[in-house]
This record gives sequence, C-alpha cells and structure tokens, in this order.
Amino acid sequence: MSDAQQRIDELVKGNEVLLFMKGSASFPMCGFSGRAIQVLKACGVEAKAIKTVNVLDDAEIRQGIKEYSNWPTIPQLYIKGEFIGGSDIMMEMYESGELQKVING
Repeated sequence: MSDAQQRIDELVKGNEVLLFMKGSASFPMCGFSGRAIQVLKACGVEAKAIKTVNVLDDAEIRQGIKEYSNWPTIPQLYIKGEFIGGSDIMMEMYESGELQKVING
C-alpha cells in the first residue's frame, strides 16, 4: 500500500463522518463539495463533526482517493469507514431518508 493509500485508509477508519472535498466545510471550492456539506448539515450533522480533507492541498491524496474508492469524482463521503458516494448519491439518499439512517445508525 502506498503512503497516500495508507494515509487515506487511516483517515477513513479513524473518522465517523469524513468528506474528501475541494476546499473546506466553511469554504467549499466547488459546487459539488458545497452541496455535499449542505446535505450533511440538512441531515443534522454538526459542522464540527464533519472531518474534511481538502484534496486541492495534496495531489497524492487527490489521485489516491479515486483509486482507494474506485470512484472517479470528488467529493467522496465515508461514514463509519464505509464509502457512501459523491454529491449526487448523497442527495438521492438524503431525499429518500436513507442517508439520515446511515448517519444515525
């Protein structure tokens, strides 16, 4: 496992709610990342409970997370170590009530 993959794995396993995104929760750098933060907040997740990783700060993480999840886009949400998906999947799960169940489960 590469250094980047090891760091990603530790982050995924060590944080309850983890979002790999462009920018930060307080300053998203793309619309999809901003929407992902809004969906989490709408689910009742407090901003301080969301661990975010700005992929723009680290090219190895930016590429490595795509390989780690086998998912081509960012943002990527992990809850309790499980890959959930990107902003479109988050939105669909939120609208169906499924995302709230995963977060609160």
